[in-house]
Amino acid sequence: MTVRARLALTILLTGLATTLALLFTVATAFQRFEHESTWERANGFIGRVVATHPDLLDLHMRDPEGFTGFLRNLLLFEPNSRLYLLAADGTVLASSGQMPLAPGFKVKLAPVKEAVMTAGDRARAAYVMGDDPEYMSADTVIAARPLRATVIRAADEVAGYLYLVCQKAPLPAGRLDLLRSSVTGPALMGVVVVVLLGSLIATWVIGTVTRPLRELSDTVDAAARDGFEAAQQVQPAALPPRGDDEFTRLRAGFQAMLARLHAQWDRLRRLDQFRREGVSNLSHDLRSPLTATTAGLETLERRWAGDPARAEDRALLQVALRNTAHAAGMVRALADFALLDEPSYRLQPVPMDVGELLDDVAMRFAGRAAQAGILLRCEHAADPVIAALDVELFERALANLLDNALKLTPAGGHITLSARHEEDQVVVAVSDTGPGIAADQLPLLFERFYRKSEGGHGLGLAIVGRIVGLHGGQVQAQSAPDQGMHITIRLPASL
Repeated sequence: MTVRARLALTILLTGLATTLALLFTVATAFQRFEHESTWERANGFIGRVVATHPDLLDLHMRDPEGFTGFLRNLLLFEPNSRLYLLAADGTVLASSGQMPLAPGFKVKLAPVKEAVMTAGDRARAAYVMGDDPEYMSADTVIAARPLRATVIRAADEVAGYLYLVCQKAPLPAGRLDLLRSSVTGPALMGVVVVVLLGSLIATWVIGTVTRPLRELSDTVDAAARDGFEAAQQVQPAALPPRGDDEFTRLRAGFQAMLARLHAQWDRLRRLDQFRREGVSNLSHDLRSPLTATTAGLETLERRWAGDPARAEDRALLQVALRNTAHAAGMVRALADFALLDEPSYRLQPVPMDVGELLDDVAMRFAGRAAQAGILLRCEHAADPVIAALDVELFERALANLLDNALKLTPAGGHITLSARHEEDQVVVAVSDTGPGIAADQLPLLFERFYRKSEGGHGLGLAIVGRIVGLHGGQVQAQSAPDQGMHITIRLPASL
Protein backbone atom coordinates (compact mmCIF):
# COMPACT_ATOMS: atom_id res chain seq x y z
CA MET A 1 0.00 0.00 0.00
CA THR A 2 1.37 3.40 -0.97
CA VAL A 3 1.97 6.25 1.46
CA ARG A 4 -0.90 8.15 -0.13
CA ALA A 5 -3.29 5.27 0.40
CA ARG A 6 -2.16 4.80 3.99
CA LEU A 7 -2.56 8.51 4.75
CA ALA A 8 -6.00 8.62 3.09
CA LEU A 9 -7.10 5.51 4.96
CA THR A 10 -5.81 6.96 8.24
CA ILE A 11 -7.74 10.19 7.72
CA LEU A 12 -10.87 8.27 6.71
CA LEU A 13 -10.70 6.04 9.77
CA THR A 14 -9.97 9.07 11.94
CA GLY A 15 -13.04 10.80 10.48
CA LEU A 16 -15.21 7.76 11.12
CA ALA A 17 -13.87 7.42 14.67
CA THR A 18 -14.47 11.13 15.27
CA THR A 19 -18.00 10.83 13.91
CA LEU A 20 -18.77 7.85 16.13
CA ALA A 21 -17.27 9.65 19.12
CA LEU A 22 -19.37 12.72 18.31
CA LEU A 23 -22.53 10.60 18.05
CA PHE A 24 -21.67 8.89 21.32
CA THR A 25 -21.04 12.26 23.00
CA VAL A 26 -24.31 13.65 21.70
CA ALA A 27 -26.19 10.55 22.85
CA THR A 28 -24.54 10.71 26.27
CA ALA A 29 -25.28 14.43 26.58
CA PHE A 30 -28.87 13.86 25.52
CA GLN A 31 -29.25 11.06 28.06
CA ARG A 32 -27.78 13.28 30.77
CA PHE A 33 -30.12 16.10 29.80
CA GLU A 34 -33.05 13.67 29.94
CA HIS A 35 -31.98 12.40 33.37
CA GLU A 36 -31.57 15.94 34.71
CA SER A 37 -34.96 17.01 33.34
CA THR A 38 -36.60 13.92 34.82
CA TRP A 39 -34.91 14.53 38.16
CA GLU A 40 -36.00 18.18 38.22
CA ARG A 41 -39.59 17.16 37.58
CA ALA A 42 -39.47 14.30 40.09
CA ASN A 43 -37.78 16.37 42.78
CA GLY A 44 -40.32 19.14 42.42
CA PHE A 45 -43.22 16.70 42.48
CA ILE A 46 -42.11 14.76 45.56
CA GLY A 47 -41.34 18.04 47.37
CA ARG A 48 -44.91 19.22 46.79
CA VAL A 49 -46.31 15.89 47.99
CA VAL A 50 -44.34 15.98 51.25
CA ALA A 51 -45.17 19.64 51.78
CA THR A 52 -48.89 18.94 51.29
CA HIS A 53 -48.95 15.65 53.28
CA PRO A 54 -46.23 15.77 55.95
CA ASP A 55 -48.01 12.99 57.93
CA LEU A 56 -47.67 10.18 55.35
CA LEU A 57 -46.28 7.70 57.91
CA ASP A 58 -49.17 8.41 60.25
CA LEU A 59 -51.65 7.95 57.40
CA HIS A 60 -50.09 4.60 56.57
CA MET A 61 -50.25 3.49 60.19
CA ARG A 62 -53.92 4.40 60.44
CA ASP A 63 -55.02 2.79 57.15
CA PRO A 64 -52.34 0.58 55.47
CA GLU A 65 -54.70 -0.84 52.83
CA GLY A 66 -56.20 2.49 51.84
CA PHE A 67 -52.75 4.11 51.75
CA THR A 68 -51.83 2.25 48.54
CA GLY A 69 -54.80 3.78 46.74
CA PHE A 70 -53.81 7.15 48.15
CA LEU A 71 -50.33 6.84 46.62
CA ARG A 72 -51.81 5.89 43.26
CA ASN A 73 -54.11 8.89 43.33
CA LEU A 74 -51.09 11.13 43.92
CA LEU A 75 -49.58 9.85 40.64
CA LEU A 76 -52.53 10.62 38.40
CA PHE A 77 -50.50 13.43 36.81
CA GLU A 78 -47.20 11.47 36.91
CA PRO A 79 -48.13 8.26 35.10
CA ASN A 80 -44.51 7.24 34.43
CA SER A 81 -43.45 7.25 38.09
CA ARG A 82 -43.96 5.08 41.15
CA LEU A 83 -44.11 6.10 44.79
CA TYR A 84 -42.82 3.96 47.64
CA LEU A 85 -43.09 4.52 51.37
CA LEU A 86 -39.92 3.30 53.00
CA ALA A 87 -39.09 2.60 56.62
CA ALA A 88 -35.94 4.10 58.10
CA ASP A 89 -33.96 0.96 57.18
CA GLY A 90 -35.13 0.96 53.53
CA THR A 91 -37.94 -1.62 53.91
CA VAL A 92 -40.80 -1.00 51.47
CA LEU A 93 -43.96 -0.30 53.54
CA ALA A 94 -46.26 0.69 50.67
CA SER A 95 -46.06 0.90 46.87
CA SER A 96 -48.08 2.49 44.08
CA GLY A 97 -46.96 -0.17 41.63
CA GLN A 98 -48.99 -3.11 40.36
CA MET A 99 -46.28 -5.71 40.95
CA PRO A 100 -46.44 -7.19 44.46
CA LEU A 101 -43.16 -7.11 46.39
CA ALA A 102 -41.90 -9.74 48.80
CA PRO A 103 -42.54 -9.01 52.48
CA GLY A 104 -39.60 -7.16 54.02
CA PHE A 105 -38.20 -6.08 50.60
CA LYS A 106 -35.55 -3.39 50.97
CA VAL A 107 -33.92 -0.88 48.68
CA LYS A 108 -30.38 0.44 49.08
CA LEU A 109 -30.35 3.34 51.48
CA ALA A 110 -27.18 4.99 50.11
CA PRO A 111 -28.86 6.34 46.91
CA VAL A 112 -31.92 7.34 48.97
CA LYS A 113 -29.83 9.41 51.37
CA GLU A 114 -27.85 10.83 48.42
CA ALA A 115 -31.12 11.92 46.79
CA VAL A 116 -32.23 13.57 50.05
CA MET A 117 -28.98 15.51 50.34
CA THR A 118 -28.91 16.40 46.62
CA ALA A 119 -32.39 17.88 46.87
CA GLY A 120 -31.02 20.47 49.25
CA ASP A 121 -27.61 20.89 47.56
CA ARG A 122 -27.49 20.67 43.76
CA ALA A 123 -23.72 21.08 43.83
CA ARG A 124 -23.44 17.46 44.98
CA ALA A 125 -24.89 15.92 41.82
CA ALA A 126 -27.13 16.80 38.86
CA TYR A 127 -29.27 13.72 39.48
CA VAL A 128 -29.22 10.47 41.45
CA MET A 129 -29.61 6.91 40.14
CA GLY A 130 -31.06 4.29 42.45
CA ASP A 131 -32.94 0.99 42.69
CA ASP A 132 -36.20 0.28 40.97
CA PRO A 133 -37.90 -2.27 43.27
CA GLU A 134 -39.84 -3.80 40.39
CA TYR A 135 -36.79 -3.99 38.07
CA MET A 136 -33.73 -4.42 40.27
CA SER A 137 -31.48 -5.20 37.28
CA ALA A 138 -31.55 -1.59 36.04
CA ASP A 139 -30.88 1.73 37.76
CA THR A 140 -33.24 4.66 37.26
CA VAL A 141 -33.56 8.29 38.28
CA ILE A 142 -34.88 8.61 41.81
CA ALA A 143 -36.01 11.34 44.22
CA ALA A 144 -36.56 11.05 47.97
CA ARG A 145 -37.67 13.05 50.98
CA PRO A 146 -37.31 12.18 54.69
CA LEU A 147 -40.49 11.61 56.71
CA ARG A 148 -41.08 12.00 60.44
CA ALA A 149 -43.78 10.28 62.53
CA THR A 150 -44.55 12.69 65.35
CA VAL A 151 -46.84 10.19 67.01
CA ILE A 152 -44.15 7.70 68.10
CA ARG A 153 -40.82 9.59 67.58
CA ALA A 154 -39.25 12.93 68.11
CA ALA A 155 -40.11 15.58 65.57
CA ASP A 156 -36.56 15.82 64.27
CA GLU A 157 -35.93 12.06 63.91
CA VAL A 158 -36.20 10.42 60.43
CA ALA A 159 -38.73 7.62 60.61
CA GLY A 160 -38.96 6.84 56.88
CA TYR A 161 -38.72 8.11 53.34
CA LEU A 162 -41.01 8.90 50.46
CA TYR A 163 -39.22 7.33 47.49
CA LEU A 164 -40.02 8.22 43.88
CA VAL A 165 -38.84 6.08 40.96
CA CYS A 166 -39.01 7.77 37.57
CA GLN A 167 -39.61 5.48 34.64
CA LYS A 168 -38.58 6.49 31.14
CA ALA A 169 -41.65 7.61 29.28
CA PRO A 170 -42.18 5.68 26.03
CA LEU A 171 -42.47 7.77 22.92
CA PRO A 172 -45.78 7.76 21.13
CA ALA A 173 -45.84 5.65 17.97
CA GLY A 174 -46.09 8.64 15.67
CA ARG A 175 -43.33 10.50 17.45
CA LEU A 176 -41.11 7.40 17.36
CA ASP A 177 -41.57 7.13 13.61
CA LEU A 178 -40.81 10.83 13.29
CA LEU A 179 -37.65 10.44 15.38
CA ARG A 180 -36.54 7.41 13.36
CA SER A 181 -37.07 9.21 10.06
CA SER A 182 -35.24 12.29 11.34
CA VAL A 183 -32.24 10.40 12.72
CA THR A 184 -31.82 7.60 10.20
CA GLY A 185 -32.58 9.86 7.27
CA PRO A 186 -31.14 13.38 7.25
CA ALA A 187 -28.86 12.91 10.28
CA LEU A 188 -27.11 9.81 9.01
CA MET A 189 -26.99 11.15 5.48
CA GLY A 190 -25.45 14.34 6.83
CA VAL A 191 -22.79 12.31 8.65
CA VAL A 192 -22.07 10.29 5.48
CA VAL A 193 -21.81 13.46 3.40
CA VAL A 194 -19.46 15.05 5.93
CA VAL A 195 -17.25 11.94 6.03
CA LEU A 196 -17.14 11.67 2.23
CA LEU A 197 -16.47 15.37 1.80
CA GLY A 198 -13.72 15.22 4.42
CA SER A 199 -12.21 12.18 2.70
CA LEU A 200 -12.21 13.94 -0.67
CA ILE A 201 -10.59 17.03 0.79
CA ALA A 202 -8.05 14.85 2.62
CA THR A 203 -7.29 12.98 -0.60
CA TRP A 204 -6.69 16.23 -2.44
CA VAL A 205 -4.49 17.55 0.37
CA ILE A 206 -2.52 14.29 0.53
CA GLY A 207 -2.05 14.26 -3.24
CA THR A 208 -0.77 17.83 -3.17
CA VAL A 209 1.54 17.28 -0.21
CA THR A 210 2.98 13.95 -1.35
CA ARG A 211 3.42 14.77 -5.04
CA PRO A 212 7.14 15.54 -4.57
CA LEU A 213 7.52 12.25 -2.69
CA ARG A 214 5.90 10.37 -5.59
CA GLU A 215 8.16 12.07 -8.12
CA LEU A 216 11.16 11.26 -5.92
CA SER A 217 10.07 7.62 -5.72
CA ASP A 218 9.69 7.46 -9.51
CA THR A 219 13.19 8.89 -9.92
CA VAL A 220 14.64 6.38 -7.45
CA ASP A 221 12.88 3.50 -9.22
CA ALA A 222 14.19 4.66 -12.59
CA ALA A 223 17.73 4.95 -11.22
CA ALA A 224 17.54 1.51 -9.62
CA ARG A 225 16.05 -0.06 -12.76
CA ASP A 226 18.08 1.59 -15.50
CA GLY A 227 21.26 2.68 -13.73
CA PHE A 228 23.08 5.99 -13.82
CA GLU A 229 23.00 6.20 -17.59
CA ALA A 230 19.23 6.59 -17.55
CA ALA A 231 19.32 8.74 -14.42
CA GLN A 232 21.48 11.23 -16.28
CA GLN A 233 18.55 12.01 -18.52
CA VAL A 234 16.49 13.22 -15.53
CA GLN A 235 18.05 16.61 -14.90
CA PRO A 236 17.12 18.65 -11.81
CA ALA A 237 15.70 21.35 -14.09
CA ALA A 238 13.13 18.83 -15.34
CA LEU A 239 11.58 18.77 -11.86
CA PRO A 240 11.20 22.44 -10.88
CA PRO A 241 10.85 23.00 -7.13
CA ARG A 242 7.39 23.93 -5.85
CA GLY A 243 7.30 25.34 -2.36
CA ASP A 244 9.76 24.98 0.46
CA ASP A 245 8.37 22.04 2.43
CA GLU A 246 10.28 18.99 3.66
CA PHE A 247 9.37 16.81 0.66
CA THR A 248 10.50 19.46 -1.80
CA ARG A 249 13.82 19.89 -0.02
CA LEU A 250 14.23 16.12 0.09
CA ARG A 251 13.61 15.86 -3.65
CA ALA A 252 16.03 18.69 -4.40
CA GLY A 253 18.67 17.07 -2.17
CA PHE A 254 18.21 13.70 -3.86
CA GLN A 255 18.47 15.25 -7.31
CA ALA A 256 21.69 17.00 -6.30
CA MET A 257 23.07 13.77 -4.83
CA LEU A 258 22.05 11.82 -7.95
CA ALA A 259 23.76 14.37 -10.20
CA ARG A 260 26.90 14.22 -8.07
CA LEU A 261 26.89 10.42 -8.06
CA HIS A 262 26.44 10.35 -11.82
CA ALA A 263 29.34 12.75 -12.28
CA GLN A 264 31.52 10.57 -10.08
CA TRP A 265 30.32 7.44 -11.87
CA ASP A 266 31.09 9.00 -15.22
CA ARG A 267 34.54 10.02 -14.00
CA LEU A 268 35.22 6.52 -12.66
CA ARG A 269 34.00 5.01 -15.92
CA ARG A 270 36.35 7.22 -17.90
CA LEU A 271 39.23 6.35 -15.57
CA ASP A 272 38.42 2.65 -15.87
CA GLN A 273 38.25 2.93 -19.65
CA PHE A 274 41.56 4.76 -19.62
CA ARG A 275 43.04 2.05 -17.40
CA ARG A 276 41.85 -0.75 -19.66
CA GLU A 277 43.04 0.99 -22.80
CA GLY A 278 46.34 1.84 -21.13
CA VAL A 279 46.91 -1.73 -20.01
CA SER A 280 45.94 -3.08 -23.41
CA ASN A 281 48.18 -0.62 -25.27
CA LEU A 282 51.04 -1.13 -22.84
CA SER A 283 50.89 -4.91 -23.10
CA HIS A 284 50.71 -4.66 -26.88
CA ASP A 285 53.65 -2.26 -27.02
CA LEU A 286 55.76 -4.33 -24.63
CA ARG A 287 55.16 -7.61 -26.37
CA SER A 288 57.36 -6.88 -29.38
CA PRO A 289 60.43 -5.59 -27.48
CA LEU A 290 60.18 -8.44 -24.99
CA THR A 291 60.00 -10.94 -27.84
CA ALA A 292 63.01 -9.33 -29.48
CA THR A 293 64.90 -9.28 -26.17
CA THR A 294 64.13 -12.95 -25.57
CA ALA A 295 65.28 -13.84 -29.08
CA GLY A 296 68.54 -11.92 -28.62
CA LEU A 297 69.23 -13.54 -25.23
CA GLU A 298 68.52 -16.99 -26.62
CA THR A 299 70.91 -16.31 -29.54
CA LEU A 300 73.66 -15.31 -27.11
CA GLU A 301 72.96 -18.37 -24.99
CA ARG A 302 73.40 -20.63 -28.03
CA ARG A 303 76.65 -18.89 -29.09
CA TRP A 304 78.16 -19.17 -25.64
CA ALA A 305 76.97 -22.71 -25.00
CA GLY A 306 80.35 -24.32 -25.82
CA ASP A 307 82.67 -21.62 -24.53
CA PRO A 308 83.94 -22.32 -20.98
CA ALA A 309 85.24 -18.77 -20.72
CA ARG A 310 81.63 -17.54 -20.94
CA ALA A 311 80.36 -19.61 -17.99
CA GLU A 312 79.76 -16.60 -15.75
CA ASP A 313 78.21 -14.65 -18.61
CA ARG A 314 75.89 -17.59 -19.31
CA ALA A 315 74.76 -17.62 -15.66
CA LEU A 316 73.81 -13.96 -15.90
CA LEU A 317 72.17 -14.73 -19.24
CA GLN A 318 69.98 -17.40 -17.65
CA VAL A 319 68.80 -14.89 -15.02
CA ALA A 320 67.98 -12.38 -17.77
CA LEU A 321 66.07 -15.04 -19.73
CA ARG A 322 64.00 -16.03 -16.68
CA ASN A 323 63.15 -12.44 -15.86
CA THR A 324 62.29 -11.69 -19.47
CA ALA A 325 60.05 -14.78 -19.66
CA HIS A 326 58.36 -13.71 -16.42
CA ALA A 327 57.80 -10.20 -17.79
CA ALA A 328 56.45 -11.61 -21.05
CA GLY A 329 54.04 -13.82 -19.10
CA MET A 330 52.84 -10.84 -17.08
CA VAL A 331 52.33 -8.81 -20.23
CA ARG A 332 50.27 -11.61 -21.77
CA ALA A 333 48.23 -11.93 -18.55
CA LEU A 334 47.63 -8.17 -18.47
CA ALA A 335 46.45 -8.24 -22.07
CA ASP A 336 44.11 -11.16 -21.34
CA PHE A 337 42.73 -9.50 -18.21
CA ALA A 338 42.20 -6.20 -20.03
CA LEU A 339 40.27 -8.06 -22.72
CA LEU A 340 38.12 -9.95 -20.21
CA ASP A 341 37.47 -6.74 -18.26
CA GLU A 342 35.86 -5.01 -21.21
CA PRO A 343 32.11 -4.46 -20.58
CA SER A 344 31.43 -5.27 -24.23
CA TYR A 345 33.20 -8.64 -24.04
CA ARG A 346 30.84 -11.55 -24.72
CA LEU A 347 31.36 -15.27 -24.33
CA GLN A 348 30.78 -17.80 -27.08
CA PRO A 349 29.46 -20.71 -25.03
CA VAL A 350 28.66 -24.14 -26.43
CA PRO A 351 27.35 -27.18 -24.53
CA MET A 352 30.15 -29.66 -23.98
CA ASP A 353 31.29 -32.48 -21.74
CA VAL A 354 33.43 -31.00 -18.98
CA GLY A 355 35.03 -34.40 -18.41
CA GLU A 356 36.48 -34.44 -21.93
CA LEU A 357 37.87 -30.93 -21.43
CA LEU A 358 39.56 -32.05 -18.20
CA ASP A 359 41.11 -35.01 -20.02
CA ASP A 360 42.51 -32.71 -22.73
CA VAL A 361 44.01 -30.27 -20.21
CA ALA A 362 45.47 -33.12 -18.14
CA MET A 363 47.08 -34.57 -21.28
CA ARG A 364 48.70 -31.21 -22.06
CA PHE A 365 50.30 -31.04 -18.59
CA ALA A 366 51.05 -34.75 -18.21
CA GLY A 367 54.66 -34.46 -19.45
CA ARG A 368 55.46 -31.54 -17.17
CA ALA A 369 53.91 -33.33 -14.19
CA ALA A 370 55.87 -36.52 -14.89
CA GLN A 371 59.08 -34.54 -15.20
CA ALA A 372 58.42 -32.93 -11.78
CA GLY A 373 57.59 -36.31 -10.19
CA ILE A 374 53.91 -35.39 -9.60
CA LEU A 375 51.00 -37.73 -10.16
CA LEU A 376 48.31 -36.02 -12.26
CA ARG A 377 44.97 -37.79 -12.41
CA CYS A 378 41.52 -36.96 -13.76
CA GLU A 379 38.27 -38.19 -12.14
CA HIS A 380 34.79 -37.89 -13.58
CA ALA A 381 31.77 -40.08 -14.18
CA ALA A 382 31.33 -42.09 -17.34
CA ASP A 383 28.16 -40.16 -18.11
CA PRO A 384 28.72 -36.75 -19.73
CA VAL A 385 28.87 -33.74 -17.41
CA ILE A 386 27.41 -31.05 -19.68
CA ALA A 387 27.84 -27.31 -19.21
CA ALA A 388 27.68 -24.33 -21.56
CA LEU A 389 31.30 -23.16 -21.85
CA ASP A 390 33.43 -20.87 -23.89
CA VAL A 391 35.93 -23.67 -24.55
CA GLU A 392 39.00 -21.54 -25.14
CA LEU A 393 38.41 -19.37 -22.08
CA PHE A 394 37.52 -22.17 -19.68
CA GLU A 395 40.48 -24.21 -20.87
CA ARG A 396 42.63 -21.17 -20.06
CA ALA A 397 41.16 -21.09 -16.53
CA LEU A 398 41.91 -24.79 -15.99
CA ALA A 399 45.41 -24.32 -17.39
CA ASN A 400 46.06 -21.48 -14.93
CA LEU A 401 44.88 -23.64 -12.04
CA LEU A 402 47.03 -26.58 -13.11
CA ASP A 403 50.06 -24.37 -13.72
CA ASN A 404 49.67 -22.90 -10.23
CA ALA A 405 49.27 -26.35 -8.69
CA LEU A 406 52.34 -27.73 -10.47
CA LYS A 407 54.44 -24.82 -9.24
CA LEU A 408 53.48 -25.42 -5.61
CA THR A 409 53.20 -29.21 -5.38
CA PRO A 410 56.46 -30.91 -4.39
CA ALA A 411 57.83 -34.06 -6.03
CA GLY A 412 55.94 -37.14 -4.90
CA GLY A 413 52.68 -35.22 -4.53
CA HIS A 414 49.60 -35.52 -6.67
CA ILE A 415 47.06 -33.27 -8.38
CA THR A 416 43.45 -34.31 -9.01
CA LEU A 417 41.01 -32.89 -11.54
CA SER A 418 37.35 -33.84 -11.07
CA ALA A 419 33.92 -33.00 -12.50
CA ARG A 420 30.47 -34.02 -11.30
CA HIS A 421 26.82 -33.04 -11.30
CA GLU A 422 25.42 -31.57 -8.06
CA GLU A 423 21.69 -30.78 -8.29
CA ASP A 424 21.41 -28.10 -11.03
CA GLN A 425 25.13 -27.30 -11.06
CA VAL A 426 28.33 -28.67 -12.53
CA VAL A 427 31.14 -28.80 -9.98
CA VAL A 428 34.74 -28.77 -11.25
CA ALA A 429 37.51 -29.19 -8.67
CA VAL A 430 41.31 -28.96 -8.75
CA SER A 431 43.09 -30.38 -5.68
CA ASP A 432 46.79 -30.61 -4.90
CA THR A 433 49.02 -31.72 -2.03
CA GLY A 434 51.09 -28.55 -1.94
CA PRO A 435 51.90 -26.46 1.14
CA GLY A 436 48.52 -24.71 1.20
CA ILE A 437 47.93 -21.24 2.61
CA ALA A 438 46.53 -19.75 5.79
CA ALA A 439 42.78 -19.27 6.11
CA ASP A 440 43.08 -15.47 6.36
CA GLN A 441 44.66 -15.37 2.88
CA LEU A 442 41.87 -17.28 1.13
CA PRO A 443 39.64 -14.22 0.53
CA LEU A 444 42.54 -12.53 -1.32
CA LEU A 445 43.41 -15.50 -3.47
CA PHE A 446 41.48 -14.38 -6.57
CA GLU A 447 42.28 -10.68 -6.21
CA ARG A 448 44.44 -8.97 -8.84
CA PHE A 449 48.19 -8.98 -8.22
CA TYR A 450 47.90 -11.12 -5.11
CA ARG A 451 51.00 -13.36 -5.07
CA LYS A 452 51.18 -16.37 -2.79
CA SER A 453 54.52 -17.44 -4.26
CA GLU A 454 57.55 -15.60 -5.49
CA GLY A 455 57.35 -17.08 -8.96
CA GLY A 456 53.90 -15.81 -9.89
CA HIS A 457 52.70 -12.47 -11.19
CA GLY A 458 49.40 -12.37 -9.26
CA LEU A 459 47.07 -12.44 -12.27
CA GLY A 460 46.58 -16.14 -13.01
CA LEU A 461 43.95 -16.83 -10.35
CA ALA A 462 42.35 -13.40 -10.89
CA ILE A 463 41.86 -14.38 -14.54
CA VAL A 464 40.32 -17.66 -13.35
CA GLY A 465 37.86 -15.76 -11.16
CA ARG A 466 36.95 -13.43 -14.03
CA ILE A 467 36.39 -16.31 -16.48
CA VAL A 468 34.21 -18.20 -13.99
CA GLY A 469 32.23 -15.02 -13.30
CA LEU A 470 31.62 -14.50 -17.02
CA HIS A 471 30.19 -18.03 -17.12
CA GLY A 472 27.77 -17.17 -14.32
CA GLY A 473 29.57 -19.39 -11.83
CA GLN A 474 31.44 -19.12 -8.55
CA VAL A 475 34.93 -20.15 -7.53
CA GLN A 476 35.97 -20.99 -3.97
CA ALA A 477 39.19 -22.13 -2.35
CA GLN A 478 39.74 -24.30 0.71
CA SER A 479 43.14 -24.72 2.25
CA ALA A 480 45.19 -24.90 5.39
CA PRO A 481 48.95 -24.87 5.95
CA ASP A 482 50.57 -28.19 4.94
CA GLN A 483 47.21 -29.59 3.77
CA GLY A 484 47.20 -28.62 0.10
CA MET A 485 44.75 -26.52 -1.87
CA HIS A 486 41.24 -27.44 -3.02
CA ILE A 487 39.68 -25.06 -5.59
CA THR A 488 36.02 -25.60 -6.53
CA ILE A 489 34.27 -24.09 -9.55
CA ARG A 490 30.47 -24.19 -9.63
CA LEU A 491 28.78 -23.62 -13.00
CA PRO A 492 25.15 -23.73 -14.11
CA ALA A 493 24.40 -27.11 -15.65
CA SER A 494 23.33 -27.20 -19.30
CA LEU A 495 20.21 -29.36 -19.63
